[in-house]
Amino acid sequence: MTPPTPDSVKLRLGTRRSPLAMAQAEQARQRLCEAHGWPAEAIELVPVVASGDRIIDRPLAEIGGKALWTRELDHWLGEGRIDIAVHSAKDVETARPAEFVIGAVLERADIRDVLIGAVCISALPEGATVGTSAPRRAAQLLNARPDCRIVSFRGNVDTRLARLAAGEAQATFLAKAGLDRLGRSGVGTPLELADWLPAPGQGAIAIECRAEDEITRQLLSPVDHAESHSRLLAERSLLAALGGSCHSPIAAESHVAEGEIRLRAVLFSPDGAERVGREIRFATEESAPVTELARQLLAAAGPATRSLFSGAS
Repeated sequence: MTPPTPDSVKLRLGTRRSPLAMAQAEQARQRLCEAHGWPAEAIELVPVVASGDRIIDRPLAEIGGKALWTRELDHWLGEGRIDIAVHSAKDVETARPAEFVIGAVLERADIRDVLIGAVCISALPEGATVGTSAPRRAAQLLNARPDCRIVSFRGNVDTRLARLAAGEAQATFLAKAGLDRLGRSGVGTPLELADWLPAPGQGAIAIECRAEDEITRQLLSPVDHAESHSRLLAERSLLAALGGSCHSPIAAESHVAEGEIRLRAVLFSPDGAERVGREIRFATEESAPVTELARQLLAAAGPATRSLFSGAS
């Protein structure tokens, strides 16, 4: 049974309880209230502690993957305890329950990674120890700097910065969008896209609702940024065609130019020794070119890389 809500509450917004997730939820609430002329209290924030936030001593790939970020919110959304759920799009697993839909994508923020501990990859000391639990970041770093040593780093922004300060590593990576949303824009050095690609979906805030909830879908429509939504769907379609998971070292970026999406993607072997990249251009309503891009990437990749993508089967 859906719990009663005060008459003044228009939407119940579910979010993870981490500082970054709460900042993203506040941004979503602000955009929705501005769009509809509502006071802030019209949208009730409903925080939940996600499984992924509770378990930080092991890589995500070992303990259930990206579903650990969405499991609790999915239950609450499915049960009607919340009306919408706000997610960092890069943390949302590719295959989602059919009863949910991305109702809106806020205007996308800076998609770049930030390097903390050195001014650039080449400036890292010889044999530097670098903390990351992301296969993409680890493989991309080892491709550029095979002399570096990777140690596992998980946790929120403050946790990772504290571990870095404690000397557990000489450098680490964070998403610039997350740092900006936390008011920490001056931390680290952004890595330019010409040299270093982000995760698919990075920098995007996705708002999900129940697919059958037409009223909520209409309420989300005014805050949906069409270009950001198209780019996110293209990157997620590539992940689906590749059969990528949190084990898969894949980097991608897209932008819209002259009415087309330009999508660039790179696959890596786990040790970074292999790097396979391709780029395509296609109309926003097309999907076949993305499937073909996935086929080309997998065909060009060696066995060690292909084994990490179920689309190779």
